Amino acid sequence: MTALVYEKLICNNKTVSEVDVDVAEILEKERKRQSETICLIPSENYVSSAVAAALASPFTNKYSEGYPYLWKNGEREAKNGRYYQGQECTNQIEVLAIERALTLFTDTPSLYHANVQPLSGAPANLAVLSALLSPGDTFMGLSLDDGGHLTHGHKVSITSKLYRAEQYHLNAEGSLDYDAIYELAQKTNPKLIICGATAYPLTIDFKKFGEIAKSVNALLMADIAHIAGLCVAGVHPHPFPHADVVTSTTHKSLCGPRSGIIICKKELGQKIDTAVFPGLQGGPHMNVVAAMAVAFKEALEPSFKDYAQQIVKNAKVLAEALKVAGFRLIGGKTENHLILIDVVNSQKDVSSSNGNEYAANLEEGGIIANKNAIPGDAKPWVPSGVRIGTPAVTSLGMKEKEMEQLASFMIEIAKAKGNKDIFRKIRIQVKEFMQPFLKNRE
Repeated sequence: MTALVYEKLICNNKTVSEVDVDVAEILEKERKRQSETICLIPSENYVSSAVAAALASPFTNKYSEGYPYLWKNGEREAKNGRYYQGQECTNQIEVLAIERALTLFTDTPSLYHANVQPLSGAPANLAVLSALLSPGDTFMGLSLDDGGHLTHGHKVSITSKLYRAEQYHLNAEGSLDYDAIYELAQKTNPKLIICGATAYPLTIDFKKFGEIAKSVNALLMADIAHIAGLCVAGVHPHPFPHADVVTSTTHKSLCGPRSGIIICKKELGQKIDTAVFPGLQGGPHMNVVAAMAVAFKEALEPSFKDYAQQIVKNAKVLAEALKVAGFRLIGGKTENHLILIDVVNSQKDVSSSNGNEYAANLEEGGIIANKNAIPGDAKPWVPSGVRIGTPAVTSLGMKEKEMEQLASFMIEIAKAKGNKDIFRKIRIQVKEFMQPFLKNRE
């Protein structure tokens, strides 16, 4: 994306700065911030210029409640299912996005169905639960403190208020305990089991989850929002054919727009569609659907597999360098794109009082991460962990050598113990470090 791409977005034949100087100034400040800092938040990435252009396309003007097809006897009919007129192009773009999603996520597209209308990952998860469960039904999910998502049954989420949520946990080594998960399933007899995480650095065994679900006649939902790009590229095990339904965001490791997607066995398609619309949402954001179609095409290119492999290589190098320096890593390592650091129980010279403190210090030094709960934390707003990941820096073209330098920055910031002068010095170094990689955002 060019530096001043926003100046090219025309509204009534005027640029943003001509219409609203205040907004233009904030947009430019954010562009500058992104170009001068290192993004290590694992749920963030950079979209391509093509994806950004689709987001700014005329589809942003169009309302299109409904679907580009109708359901009859469990099959999709080639009939317009929209509630508004003027849908020729919206139907074409949504069908294209669906076809590409099925090709990307499955080896047998004819056996599956995709819904590209969820506005993000959380509504996608809620739609699945709404479609497949009745109020009060039991489901299982990974607890928030152990790396799960709020929608996997946390007490503050509507998912635990509408349904009976049973939470499973990691073992003492920081990995999924499949025997304990099996025992919980036998005890609680859930109707659905959710696997997947937002802060889990190790490989997920979807086959084992599938076996556990079958043992209690439960459906299996895999939330792969973080690892979707790795799964479709073959660098992490894929949830299909073990899962009945898969949910994901389309940004993060997929490099697409901020949105959500549901892919399910074909026989569940009508239930899923009805849960999304009219159950939970009105009109979809068709400019986002267009951007998803572009992103899926990019992910189908052979180069995307190389990109996904590099994400994992970078994460492993970064994790090992931090571990050698004395940081305690949850799970002891990473096997995907994500690293979860226990900053409280790291070696004294690199430890912090909590995750808030270290994340704030990293930002002072020009490195953007996020605080994160770790197993055993009682207060998620004052957690012991910091979560980092490598999708964004890999999109910029960084490789193993650059990960060594990033680790050096992080170690120096940790050892500075609040020294603002050191933070300012590192921030200048980070700005200079970023300059050669900015061309990859043009």
